Amino acid sequence: MATRHISIRGARTNNLRAVDVDIPRNRLVVFAGVSGSGKSSLVFDTIAAEAGYQLNESFPPFARNRLPKWTRPDVEHIDGLSPVVVIDQRRLGGNARSTVGTITDTWTYLRLLFSRLSEPHVGESNHFSFNDPAGMCPTCSGLGDVVVTAVDRILDPDKSLRQGAIRLPGFGDGNYWYSQYADIGVFDADTPLREWSRDERDALLYGGEAAARLGRRLPKDYEGVVERFERIYLRASGELSERKQETIRRFTRSRVCPDCGGDRLGEASRTATVLGRTIGELSRLEVAELAAFVRGIDAPEVAPAVAALTARLDAMDAIGLGYLHLARATTTLSGGESQRVKIVKHLGSSLTEMLYVFDEPTAGLHPTDVESMTRLLERLRDRGNTILVVEHDPAVMAVADQIVEIGPGAGADGGRLVFQGTFPELRRADTSTGRALRRPAPLKTAPRTAKGVITVAEATRNNLRRVTVDIPAGVMTVLTGVAGSGKSSLAAELVGQHDAIVIDQRPVAVNRRSTPITYTGIAPAIRRLFARRNGVPAALFSANSERACPKCDGLGVVYTDLAFMDGQEVVCEACEGRRFTPEVLAYTVDGLSIADVDALSVDQARRRLPDKAVDRALRHLSQAGLGYLRLGQSLTTLSGGECQRLKIAKELRDAERPATYVLDEPTTGLHMSDIDGLLRLLDALVDRGHTVVVIEHNLDVIRQADWLIDLGPGPGRHGGRVLFRGHVADYPPDAGTPTARALAACR
Repeated sequence: MATRHISIRGARTNNLRAVDVDIPRNRLVVFAGVSGSGKSSLVFDTIAAEAGYQLNESFPPFARNRLPKWTRPDVEHIDGLSPVVVIDQRRLGGNARSTVGTITDTWTYLRLLFSRLSEPHVGESNHFSFNDPAGMCPTCSGLGDVVVTAVDRILDPDKSLRQGAIRLPGFGDGNYWYSQYADIGVFDADTPLREWSRDERDALLYGGEAAARLGRRLPKDYEGVVERFERIYLRASGELSERKQETIRRFTRSRVCPDCGGDRLGEASRTATVLGRTIGELSRLEVAELAAFVRGIDAPEVAPAVAALTARLDAMDAIGLGYLHLARATTTLSGGESQRVKIVKHLGSSLTEMLYVFDEPTAGLHPTDVESMTRLLERLRDRGNTILVVEHDPAVMAVADQIVEIGPGAGADGGRLVFQGTFPELRRADTSTGRALRRPAPLKTAPRTAKGVITVAEATRNNLRRVTVDIPAGVMTVLTGVAGSGKSSLAAELVGQHDAIVIDQRPVAVNRRSTPITYTGIAPAIRRLFARRNGVPAALFSANSERACPKCDGLGVVYTDLAFMDGQEVVCEACEGRRFTPEVLAYTVDGLSIADVDALSVDQARRRLPDKAVDRALRHLSQAGLGYLRLGQSLTTLSGGECQRLKIAKELRDAERPATYVLDEPTTGLHMSDIDGLLRLLDALVDRGHTVVVIEHNLDVIRQADWLIDLGPGPGRHGGRVLFRGHVADYPPDAGTPTARALAACR
């Protein structure tokens, strides 16, 4: 007999404190709690991880190596699991070739239709693929844009090589690439480039003929700076790291391909038509419009492809993505849009008894759009599946069959089951979520006075309709509107026209050694503190020094490559994960060894480490609601919302001159009770003279804005207009816009 519950006993993953809980199967269950309370540890790192691990174990070793990796949770017993599907907010990656069409497979169906019906006939479906040599435009190699090196940005003519004249990463004095130019005896490393001859600068940049004209003996394998940059960055295959993508953005210019006009395809493929439309024209139609066009194709030989394509397009429209078009690059999608794109493939699934796990599925959705998402969750449940949702939105809690709250606090103060029951019961409960649900949402009645305006002029990006709007300086402005209304496009225009600073939710870590200690730069202060207290050199306390554990090189873990089987990462036996030799660990500060410091939370470190520099660096993390993070916690484990708040804290610490900051949905991942802390953080930026512009759907944040700019009225071609600008309190409740209705509902 099938079990009716997912039964968990003794869950201790991360901060969970031996949690025992029975979760009903075939129900919609929402997990609530303050940020860092342990919700994700229970849902993702325990339930989903064990389900994924057990499913993977049913495959042979060779196949397991190609499946998603799962780490077994620290739990005594789990029963009643099903195969798991995790739909998280991780942004869709990929490279410049990845589009909404390719990621949803809709492009595959569309090019199949063209390969059978196009006039004139071109060939098989690969002739309509911009990722295949048979179909791609030879000029742009199927990218649609021609990316050229911005040579004027690469060199600083007022500096010498030794002073850092080559601005590219890795070309500074002492770095490997620097030696390929400064140490070959050809170029003067101490003379500013402005004083070089034209031939010398050309030889440095381009090599080839320019180097030959120089008449000096260059190494046979000499490569100009531009040549090397383009080889490493522009002709690299595979997915690029965030760091490389940022370098490309800094040192290149992009323009639409002069031959294909952005269609990405060769001439024959891009000019062939079906019912009078080219495939490029169709790729630029909104999904809802494209679905209507495809339904008009009645050729019986392609009926299965038409049915599959329309079903996929209708699914995208049903979850609020009808404003997208297939040519949209996946790298431009928000976290919420990425999550909904991932959902599309599951809407047509006939599988039952599955376990679906969602991470804040309402992220990026306007309050008026949340209902469509809750209907989707109910639809998946009603097919006989179990739906587990980590969510802060009361509208999702209201439709849940059951709510589980983990708390009562964050980090070491959380990890316990504090509530399990229905939404009406939660509203009466004395928990963080229950109290927040009962608290009225305040409206700012005395907005701050602007210190001038920042004008975004004639904005036409994406769906914006020649928008010109003044954004008040020195206050907090919120951009609102339904998903796809033009908020992000307007923010991008602000950044482009006025060099605003973007604080987004992209990862902040570059490797697994990156922690709050390294990010805040407090490592030297901690080492000096230990050195002073113990009368020894500060270098002893660096995990990169010779006194680090020799077996794991100061990492605390040892990785073993098992060829075609899963690699194994285990805690180092020599140091037991403490990273240092026993000699170093014997030195303490108030009873704490250098390894014990890693286990402290930010808030604990401020109380226990008697050092003003440490407290100064960590204070802003506490203000950002990140006091629960462990100092030694890898930054690769942070959510998008946590990454964004970490960046805000850094700006509070580092920013000196007034600047304009653009934040993209900073409430993502925040509990209702944490939003006051976020607002205090944003107020701190404004109080320092900065201008803050926030893209946000959360009504608590909107009601506390100094100025509101509402876009719409709908998504895509139905939006792109400014519907209202002014103080929130002055927005007429009867304006008839989605935002006006949402604000009126909470008054």
